[in-house]
Amino acid sequence: MVYWIALGAAGVAIPLERAVHARVFFTLGTLGGLLLTGVGLAGLSGWPQSAVLGLGLPDLPFHVRIDPLSSFFLLLLGAAGAAVSAFSAEYFQRGGGGEIRLVCLLYHVFLAAMTMVLIADDAYLFMLAWETMALASYFLVITDHRIAEIRRAGFIYFLVAHLGAIAILLAFGLLQLGQWDYTFEAMRNTSLGTQWSAAVFVLALIGFGAKAGFLPLHVWLPEAHPAAPSPVSALMSGVMLKTAIYGFLRVSFDLLQNQVWWWGVVALAVGLATAFYGAVFAALQTDMKRLLAYSSIENIGIVLAGAGLALVFHAYGMDLLAALALAATLLHCLNHALFKTLLFLATGAVMHATSQRSLGKLGGLIRRMPWVAGLALIGTLAIAGLPPLNGFVSEWLLFQSFLLSPSLPNSYLNMFIPIGTALLALAVALSSYVMVKFFGIVFLGLPREESLHEAHDIGLAARIAMGWLALWCVLIGLAPVLFLRTLDPVFQTLVGTGLRDSLARSNWTFLTAVAPEQASYSALAFLLVIVLVIVIVAMLLRRWFPVDRRRAPAWDCGFGKLDARMQDSAEGYGQPVKQIFQVFLRLERHHPSPFDRQPRYHSRIEDPVWERLYLPVARGVERLASIIGAVQHGRIAIYLVYSFVTLLLLLVVIL
Repeated sequence: MVYWIALGAAGVAIPLERAVHARVFFTLGTLGGLLLTGVGLAGLSGWPQSAVLGLGLPDLPFHVRIDPLSSFFLLLLGAAGAAVSAFSAEYFQRGGGGEIRLVCLLYHVFLAAMTMVLIADDAYLFMLAWETMALASYFLVITDHRIAEIRRAGFIYFLVAHLGAIAILLAFGLLQLGQWDYTFEAMRNTSLGTQWSAAVFVLALIGFGAKAGFLPLHVWLPEAHPAAPSPVSALMSGVMLKTAIYGFLRVSFDLLQNQVWWWGVVALAVGLATAFYGAVFAALQTDMKRLLAYSSIENIGIVLAGAGLALVFHAYGMDLLAALALAATLLHCLNHALFKTLLFLATGAVMHATSQRSLGKLGGLIRRMPWVAGLALIGTLAIAGLPPLNGFVSEWLLFQSFLLSPSLPNSYLNMFIPIGTALLALAVALSSYVMVKFFGIVFLGLPREESLHEAHDIGLAARIAMGWLALWCVLIGLAPVLFLRTLDPVFQTLVGTGLRDSLARSNWTFLTAVAPEQASYSALAFLLVIVLVIVIVAMLLRRWFPVDRRRAPAWDCGFGKLDARMQDSAEGYGQPVKQIFQVFLRLERHHPSPFDRQPRYHSRIEDPVWERLYLPVARGVERLASIIGAVQHGRIAIYLVYSFVTLLLLLVVIL
């Protein structure tokens, strides 16, 4: 934390050329990320450590604490932050927008603030770090503030972030009800009634949901991510959203002593709705970064669904299943941080090389950018949940948690959760469909613009950064048991029971969720089968179609030379989803007239939550402001009359 603040301050104080500045200070930031990764790994196996810092206000010192839960998220922050910093060393030296010294300062303050959020052990330091994180990320979002759309995106993000901060502050206020002590330790020892505890949970869900992007508080995500520079988008989606998940888990499982089953049902319902909503709208996007933003909403919904299921199990005393659901939740947090950061960096590389972000103007980049395409393919397969990569492991564990839910002692839940399982499966399937669209449109086929022939691949620093993330995706996918054993202290901390006994039945090749007779998974077996199928198919093709045979162009059905306009488009991929869900969408279509000399078809999809919830509220506030503004004449005599009338009314009320 101190290292990053000092690095940002040094970046402002030392004037260097842009390329040298980016290369020096962001590379040093990479070292800080690697160091934090080591601290997180070490903290997972150790006892909680607390300290009181000689900072803050008189009688209000800062309390910090590292325990298994915060250590896990420090590991996540360090692993993703190191990669983003290494990528930024190349990204910002070739442009990237903004004055480099200011960007460097805000970037490292952003990292330091997220670190402070994760180690804060009192409400005062937590809120200070939370607001610092919000301010730093806001200024990074509006790096290109001369563009009106970017300023608008920054305003929406800033507004939603502070509405969430108010809810979090109220939750902490209730947690220290009747006492002055503002530390988390005092809150753990506070016995709240059922109603007050429920109020804290709802406020935490709203407050942290505003930052995480839970439905309907997600509206800032598709606006802010496209507006921010790509490394900032990667940090916000890969890491900042997880700080909100950390806060929600900290309040729900740690600071609140007694959980009620309906809390989990609420979180589960909101999570499933968020996941499904994000998957549907991701399938309809034609902008790379908006597609990934909606995909983040979908994945955060999956994480919240897992946390809700863990709350349900824990409330009924089924702590082994609660630990299993938490394992899926936390592992998916880490997995999403890795593959979503990787995909945002790939998007940044594509935008840097082509100056394009619209899917309709890309294509065929696998030939011009093989490194980016190859590493992005790993991230694409991982986020699509395909074995043997890491995304499949966390989703498989979550499905196992859902399938074991019929043992709940509540008939209504046993009826509801299978429906949720089907909805989750649909969201995951749509996510895979979206990723096929993303990779296929951007990297496969023919270039849709002539300028794409001049695209260039990434340099060494960016290759190392993206390769680091891809390596994590592969290693977690191939050896999930080792990572789950490392995370076992987190489950012990939150629900009092770990997966040590069930994992004892597993080895590094086979993962057993609860019992081997119920289900087990072997990533190595999947990998061997995939390699074997590829080898057999290659041998058969070589036998049936020897290389000495004559080659000729494929029959083109008489259409003549094929070009880029004949291949699938982003709109074409989204068309089936539009047709199926058009009842729920706000869809505007423009059909050309048959007499138009240059006919153009245009369609636009607006977020229905924004149109039907936020815009009416905004219009109401605007009308109220205009009414209030009508009494502001700017004349002192009128204001004196207002004061006199107010005093008379007060006297009447008193008498």
